[in-house]
Amino acid sequence: MSVTAVPLQPVKRAYKVWLWIGVLLAIALAAGLAWLGTREQVAAKGTDAQYLAWNKSRAGVQTTASGLQYQVLEPGEGGKAGEGDYVVAQYEGRFRDGTVFDKSERAVPFPVQAGSAIPGFLEGLKLMQKGGKYRLWIPSNLAYGAPGVQSPDPERVPPDAMLVFTVSPERILPAAVVQQMMMQQQMQQMQQSGGAPGGPPQPQRDAGPGAPR
Repeated sequence: MSVTAVPLQPVKRAYKVWLWIGVLLAIALAAGLAWLGTREQVAAKGTDAQYLAWNKSRAGVQTTASGLQYQVLEPGEGGKAGEGDYVVAQYEGRFRDGTVFDKSERAVPFPVQAGSAIPGFLEGLKLMQKGGKYRLWIPSNLAYGAPGVQSPDPERVPPDAMLVFTVSPERILPAAVVQQMMMQQQMQQMQQSGGAPGGPPQPQRDAGPGAPR
């Protein structure tokens, strides 16, 4: 019994072209993933400058003119805080390696005014809206390495450390509202003491990042 051989059809040129394109794309994708992996490893083990250079290219991360990097994890609503306003927020501070060095037990009122916290944290507060959740990457020159700013505990939080904060603002109190609250508190003190108080009262708050201890 004889078997008639059926010759294979030649592969069309267009198919060959697409085949090679697919191979080249696969190679490019593999190289790209390897490059990204290398960048991430360098960022994880490199200097703060290398880490921030890598971090700013990540989706959702924005960099301000000062060098502060921030990301909106959950959008908020309403207006943003201005000079003299108060931001009532919970926060958690970490180092690059994930170690927690500070954390609020409850919402803390932060005055948005120079000297009340480290510069990068203050700048970040002005970018936030109530009900949102934000992450701040603060270079050392905007943290405890900033001129005139001292770390409350240099051994625990060194001046040259980059800090990472997660902040959840619950309320934003306008300066006028804060002033009215202070006046009411002052009047209550006067009524209780029967005379003039020694000085203007201040809203009670915990010490926040960079606040005088």
